[in-house]
Amino acid sequence: FQTSPLGSLSIPGPLYSVRVLQVGFNTPNPDGSVHADGSVTLVSGGPLTVLVDTGGPWLRPHLPELLAAQGLTPDDVTHVVVTHGHSDHVGNINLFPDATVLVGFDLSRGRGHYLPHGLASGVPLVLHPGHLRVTPTPGHTRAHVSLVASGTSLGTVAVAGDAFERREDEGEWRALSEEPAEQRRSRRRLVALADVIVPGHGEPFRVLREWGDGEDPRGDEEEEEEEEEDVRPGGG
Repeated sequence: FQTSPLGSLSIPGPLYSVRVLQVGFNTPNPDGSVHADGSVTLVSGGPLTVLVDTGGPWLRPHLPELLAAQGLTPDDVTHVVVTHGHSDHVGNINLFPDATVLVGFDLSRGRGHYLPHGLASGVPLVLHPGHLRVTPTPGHTRAHVSLVASGTSLGTVAVAGDAFERREDEGEWRALSEEPAEQRRSRRRLVALADVIVPGHGEPFRVLREWGDGEDPRGDEEEEEEEEEDVRPGGG
């Protein structure tokens, strides 16, 4: 497959729009340390208001400001999807105590009410049928997930966390992966279904699919069963 820069942080849609509130980054320092934070993405416009990843705890003073710029407060967020449990993605979930919160494979609604689901068995979690679903994308961590938004003006958008570090990340993602073989399969599934990918540490990019004979993995996604969650906007 090939990719190209999207050139925008906002993808409108007739129902749900996708907007990257913070572009994640990952910058090595000469002393071997890394300066990093994860992308923070808002999916809104329909009956649900979903925040995908929350950045690190150092973003806490600024995250409400990022939401306010979109006319929202933390209380307006009905669902928080954290792609995995690393500190630069999960650092501010306590701003949303009444939301439905998914951290990897841990799903809770409101204040400590945990819910069953089938993500660990490969079953996507449907948030809004036909529009929003969470799909398991293990590899970077064993319980990594991605949010898939269908029907935007650019087609299907996958908010992929660290399944993709950034566009053209082939030289680096394996070193950060708990299970590289699983992550490669997850990446191929995302490329097969998405027109746009929002990576964990870079700007959104378009996907241009070019598969050789016998290489198209789209059947993997089409064969998955789906599990629907009760998505009443009240959250708590």
